[in-house]
Amino acid sequence: MLLLDWIVIFLFALCLIGVIVWVVKQKQNNSADYFLSGKDATWLAIGASIFASNIGSEHLIGLAGAGASSGMAMAHWEIQGWMILILGWVFVPFYSRSMVYTMPEFLERRYNPQSRTILSFISLISYVLTKVAVTVYAGGLVFQQVFGIRELWGIDFFWIAAIGLVLITALYTVLGGMKSVLYTSVLQTPILLLGSLIILALGLKELGGWDEMMRICGAVTVNDYGNTMTDLIRSNSDAAVPWIGALTGSAIIGFWYWCTDQYIVQRVLSGKNEREARRGAIFGAYLKLLPVFLFMIPGMIAFAIHQKNGAFLPLLADGTLNADAAFPTLVAKLLPAGVKGLVVCGILAALMSSLASLFNSSAMLFTIDFYKRFKPETPERKLVAIGQMATVVIVVLGILWIPVMRSVGNVLYTYLQDVQSVLAPGIAAAFLLGVTWKRATSKGGLWGLIAGLIIGLTRLGAKVYYGTTAATGDSMFKYLFHDLNWLFFCGWMFLFCALVIIAVSLFTQAPREQQIRGLVFGTATPEQKAATRESWSAWDVIHTAVIILITVAFYVYFW
Repeated sequence: MLLLDWIVIFLFALCLIGVIVWVVKQKQNNSADYFLSGKDATWLAIGASIFASNIGSEHLIGLAGAGASSGMAMAHWEIQGWMILILGWVFVPFYSRSMVYTMPEFLERRYNPQSRTILSFISLISYVLTKVAVTVYAGGLVFQQVFGIRELWGIDFFWIAAIGLVLITALYTVLGGMKSVLYTSVLQTPILLLGSLIILALGLKELGGWDEMMRICGAVTVNDYGNTMTDLIRSNSDAAVPWIGALTGSAIIGFWYWCTDQYIVQRVLSGKNEREARRGAIFGAYLKLLPVFLFMIPGMIAFAIHQKNGAFLPLLADGTLNADAAFPTLVAKLLPAGVKGLVVCGILAALMSSLASLFNSSAMLFTIDFYKRFKPETPERKLVAIGQMATVVIVVLGILWIPVMRSVGNVLYTYLQDVQSVLAPGIAAAFLLGVTWKRATSKGGLWGLIAGLIIGLTRLGAKVYYGTTAATGDSMFKYLFHDLNWLFFCGWMFLFCALVIIAVSLFTQAPREQQIRGLVFGTATPEQKAATRESWSAWDVIHTAVIILITVAFYVYFW
């Protein structure tokens, strides 16, 4: 890092401070102002926030590392702009009509209060144990690699970078709420895109072009069935990413994440109306087409450079390539002065946007779904203060969990995918049947969520038990909850939870029409249908078609 790099970082910090100061000066007298930006966000802010919230350390380290180690296998999870279209076209009308602040609140409207409690509990625990801690942990690793500093003032630089990142992000999130998340995203997103595009261009130049990358990576086999690093669709016997499992598992996890998770959906809930929310989702879908090229392909480029020239990527203690260092290594070795500072700003932008979104969403879940439910007469100003205090608590819990995450750093991405694969199915089944099937009852939805929670905890417990003990012998339990491929398990678990919802619903009293009006397909009033129809135009349909065509073309090219 040279002086010019530090000047660029300083200018970025000044712009960020300016945006935050402006946001803090805006009046935020009630919880809608603080948590949903007063519900007046435009499509540009919504789409930028969706993208910036999604892009975090799991991309800078995990996705680039996946590209360097296994090639295109994980692209199924990143080429999911089409899933954000489902959020915009299918779910935005239901969420808008219900006038909810949180996803658990929507489940209460559709099912019952118990369903709301279960989803709130699952979401809060998962945010603290996975998203907050993992983002902070990986952020510390990124900056340790990029700055090349092992210790500062006698302290491991990892801790200085990680905790400094958390405190700065928490400060502006606590002070500015959702407005700070949205408007800093508008600043951070173009910087992140520009910085990553520069990495892509310089990486291809160093390697010798796209065809050279495809040639080198296409010659490296990844399994015993002839698949190479450039194959997106792999043999169904592949131990890691069988193609049927990849298509079904990525769709289930993607549906849960993009259409039902508070972390993402809160962006569209902040829209001033249905039109802005949908167009924000469409813009976010365009941006979601980029991560494969901004992070996964650079990981493959780093691997190809190492194969071609040798001694490019660092090695682990056992002599194997440190794939997770792919993106930071490209930044450290390829970028000239000034440009490196810009890319570091982009990395900062990605980490801070993800953390800010996590803090705000977690605080909102606690404030609205727990505190306000038990103290409904709480003044709006006090709810804002409670949300700010909840953010501080979540920050502290995230920091306390970092040592645990650091101890499993070598399996970080696998850990995340395992958790998501058992978290998603029950929630996805409850939401999908809730909005598509009038007959789904409150008890059906509740027992579907409970079944998902029990199965998920059993699977995670079995993973820990069989992974840390010398247990021998085979059993049906061990096969189902430990040995079965995680993607196939995700698909079967979703099917089982859906069958539980259907079976319990058929044996319990059907919901009253008034209870589900506007919350399920076929129940909207003529006024609601008219409002939805007026919220989109031919251009929205055209842009949707373009995104779908690009996605299809991607699958055809890398098939």
